[in-house]
Amino acid sequence: MQALEKLSLKEKIALCSGADNWNTKAFPKAGIPSVFLCDGPHGLRIENVRAGSVNLKDSAEAVCFPAACLTASSWDPALLRTLGAAIAEEMEAEGVSVILGPGVNIKRNPLCGRNFEYFSEDPYLAGTLAAAWIRGAQSKGKAACVKHFAANNQEALRMASDSIVDLRTLREIYLAAFELAVKAGKPKTVMCSYNRINGVYSSDSRWLLTEILREEWGFSGLVMTDWGAMNDRAAAFDAGLDLEMPGSCGTFDRTMEEAVCAGALPESAVDRCAGRVLELAARCAYPESWRPKPYDRKAHHALAVRAAQESAVLLKNEGVLPLSREKTVAVIGAFAETPRYQGAGSSYINTTGVVSVLDALHTRGISYAYFAGYAPDGRFDPDLCAEAAQGAAQCDAVLLAVGLPEAMEGEGFDRKSMEMPQGHVRLIETVVEKNPNTVVLLMGGAPVEMPWEPEVRSILNLYLAGEGVGEAAVSLVFGEQTPSGKLAETYPIRYADVPCGADYGKDVHQAVYAEGLYVGYRYYDTAHLAVRFPFGHGLSYTQFAYRDLHVSFTEGPNGQVSFFLKNTGTWDGAEIVQLYVAPDCGGAYRPEKELRGFRKVFLKAGEEQEVSLPLTFRSFACFDAQENRWILESGTYRILIGASSRDIRLRTAVVLEGETPKRETLSDWYRHPSGSPSRKDFETLYGKPVPADPPAQKGTYTLQNSFAELQKTSRLCRIIYRLLETLVSKASGLRADRRDPNFSMMIEMAENSPLRVISLMQARRLPMHLTEGLICFANGQVWRGIRKMLERRPKSGGENHVSDHSV
Repeated sequence: MQALEKLSLKEKIALCSGADNWNTKAFPKAGIPSVFLCDGPHGLRIENVRAGSVNLKDSAEAVCFPAACLTASSWDPALLRTLGAAIAEEMEAEGVSVILGPGVNIKRNPLCGRNFEYFSEDPYLAGTLAAAWIRGAQSKGKAACVKHFAANNQEALRMASDSIVDLRTLREIYLAAFELAVKAGKPKTVMCSYNRINGVYSSDSRWLLTEILREEWGFSGLVMTDWGAMNDRAAAFDAGLDLEMPGSCGTFDRTMEEAVCAGALPESAVDRCAGRVLELAARCAYPESWRPKPYDRKAHHALAVRAAQESAVLLKNEGVLPLSREKTVAVIGAFAETPRYQGAGSSYINTTGVVSVLDALHTRGISYAYFAGYAPDGRFDPDLCAEAAQGAAQCDAVLLAVGLPEAMEGEGFDRKSMEMPQGHVRLIETVVEKNPNTVVLLMGGAPVEMPWEPEVRSILNLYLAGEGVGEAAVSLVFGEQTPSGKLAETYPIRYADVPCGADYGKDVHQAVYAEGLYVGYRYYDTAHLAVRFPFGHGLSYTQFAYRDLHVSFTEGPNGQVSFFLKNTGTWDGAEIVQLYVAPDCGGAYRPEKELRGFRKVFLKAGEEQEVSLPLTFRSFACFDAQENRWILESGTYRILIGASSRDIRLRTAVVLEGETPKRETLSDWYRHPSGSPSRKDFETLYGKPVPADPPAQKGTYTLQNSFAELQKTSRLCRIIYRLLETLVSKASGLRADRRDPNFSMMIEMAENSPLRVISLMQARRLPMHLTEGLICFANGQVWRGIRKMLERRPKSGGENHVSDHSV
């Protein structure tokens, strides 16, 4: 590449870190332009950068599309591609070269604070939808960025935690979604996660970034860090980590140049990474002649509404829906007036297009009586509850808007429980007593416990439905549209039923994936455990009949499944048909069934259609950790066609010839799962003892420790720790209120991130030599700390205006 030859070693190293929060470095003399990145993926979050301000809500106005937690429930790759294409149009309008999304991490536990931004507990569904979105987002020639690679399944201490996971589980569950997204979607960029995987930071892992991602999966694009996720720059160059974002004022540049000159780091490794940055710039940067290309905002708003309509999940309906316009309606719940429609954190969209349930009713001329029902933060208010109950008793039906307030879920922190606010729960219980014809409109980014479900006749799950939430809800409730969404995750009855629930969040430094393959429905269905609503569940206003299952093979395990599907009801509607494979081989331990195909089929009332779904080697394969390869076990496989994982309509069995692997020596828990496995159980799967995680203490502190840890033994760090809320509030422009999820994210990061990350993100305010001095103080090495702090600050590789933001 000619441009690379024009750069000095120093310039090539500098090219591999960002110029600021959102731009790569430009070298005009060498003809190298800057590339502009922005947050996503549910709309563009283009930060209004002002000196000293990193307020996540201070961004350019954009369309807010439904979050992935909802669009995944569409099970519709075509819809996801259309959403991605709309994003591409907005990128063209704003001069964005790379959008940071989609997120395809698996929903391992319902308490993960960022689950609203991810698709599913199932890797096949998540990867297929992500690939479709990527193809749409890249349809105008710009780039999507798949994140967070990999095994990032908690928000607590996400920058330092260690995901301890066995190889087979890693390959079949946590890497499989990325594999599909990369192979089928062909993204131009991938973002590595903050966390360690079996002791190695993602940014340092050659096995992950080169051997798996590039050599095995064929990825040829650029790999960047999550914001501040760089650990060891020399190891990252060798691993194939190309771009450090948002840059760290040249913190690593001088030492990397010295490492190359000393022969400790091959210059070829720098060239490879710099070359991929140049290639991204050549493919995606806008020319100087670029001018904004306006998009149709009304059309994009309409698409946001359509996506919500086609994704909302009718969880329950005992004859209440659809409502007639002739009935009197009480609308209860503050969410009906001020809806939860998006998540908090780096994906927060500044939109002026939000339409509430009350707005939509008013526009349609539907009369209603409105009652707030609970306090804005979800607290129980006896007066508001009593007033709402009285109003409910005087109407034919009730629309009751409840769910998870913004403060209860967001990036940077995990939920404390699966419970809804007591103000919402008590309101439901009170209103249902007064009026059984109650329709619960559920808003929130993740599953909740529903002890009230048996008493409610109808539940419409809207998740986080974007700016058109009210229009989508009202159109479905009054029968203008037929619900067709199905759950992309299981709703357990109680949090105690979650297989990793006993350990999740208990030791956030080590995330031990003791449940192995038993994530979501794979566990509940194998353990035959009752759930509130199963994976793949969703109702309609019409009914569908399945018949005549046929399986044929062309070569080996490659073939197809076909059957007939008929709309037997009186409404036009869409059914999501699901193909599961249930192995009966007796070798490797396997979940009872696993999703291996799906299709959303629209049928008019009375219409019938033949449906075909493909079968491939991977439909039946499992990963052999000892052989380090995918294998097909000889044996019987049941082919199941269902309306959900618990509603199987057609079944047959096939016998396949393959291999007979050595039976694994495992704890009996993995053959007959029930409850949560022990650490001892997991070690039989992991193949060795789980490494010790010694507590941080005086004398052992390093750059990997946080202010929360250092303040326990250092007076100086304790003073800083106590000032963090004030400092973060001043820097962000946000009020120091932990009930604000955006402030909560930033203060959690400031308190609990490794000092390495803070120093990189705030390199101008807290350069590395000052950070190292603080660590010396905490370790009791006062004079050494003073000397460190008095060191002359090294020259930076450029002026970076960096922030506490993390993607």
